Amino acid sequence: MRTAVVTGASSGFGAAVVRRLAAQGRPVVALARRAERLEALSEEAGPDSRILPLAVDIRDGEAVAKALGTLPEEFADVAVLVNNAGLSRGFGPLQDADPQHWQDMVDTNVMGQLHCIRAALPSLIASGCGHIVNIGSIAALYPYSGGNVYGATKAFTHQLSLSLRTDLEGTGVRVSCIAPGMARTEFALVRFEGDQGRADALYDGVEPLAAEDIAEAVQWCVAQPPRVNVNMIEIMPTSQPFGLGFRTAATTARSTD
Repeated sequence: MRTAVVTGASSGFGAAVVRRLAAQGRPVVALARRAERLEALSEEAGPDSRILPLAVDIRDGEAVAKALGTLPEEFADVAVLVNNAGLSRGFGPLQDADPQHWQDMVDTNVMGQLHCIRAALPSLIASGCGHIVNIGSIAALYPYSGGNVYGATKAFTHQLSLSLRTDLEGTGVRVSCIAPGMARTEFALVRFEGDQGRADALYDGVEPLAAEDIAEAVQWCVAQPPRVNVNMIEIMPTSQPFGLGFRTAATTARSTD
């Protein structure tokens, strides 16, 4: 099997995707900022798994290009890119937001994704059967209170995925986008800057998706025959409504009247 590069691999969806693909014997480049998490992931997989931990900040385009352009020979044949790295900062109306939070989301979710695609494309095209799997969000499709800029960055991911398909016509490179709904990972903890109580409150009354659910969707996309391109997969918990189901202070107050 040819190599897969998975970004945001130190936790959540990314770590689950690395485990799933590596378990099938595929060489995997696990890319994220937290080197110690990546090393632990590689050790956990065991000596028979081929996982290359690569500590890189995807916001640094030059660092991404250098890292993916100088892979060891046994990992250099990259045919799959899973663009999973992303984050949300803050939660509330746009008029009350911290502009630095906007910058963090745009730098990671938009520019970081572009840096990774640009660095991986030469190998993906050369393979003749490459595959880009972008992790979007239902926040790109269904607005919810407090999700403004994060949802907009994920809408970028969805549109970019469609546009890439037209750009790559004739190359054999497939492009898929997976839009998860509410899932229990470290995502909410990052959004609320480590406030575990606020993060946990988001899941009240909902059994969220697990990271493994998204890893299975990624693996399924990649496993399809070369003639099949899965454009979009939208996945929600059974107990989630079409909005993200996050309760605002107002709706919580009404529910307890």
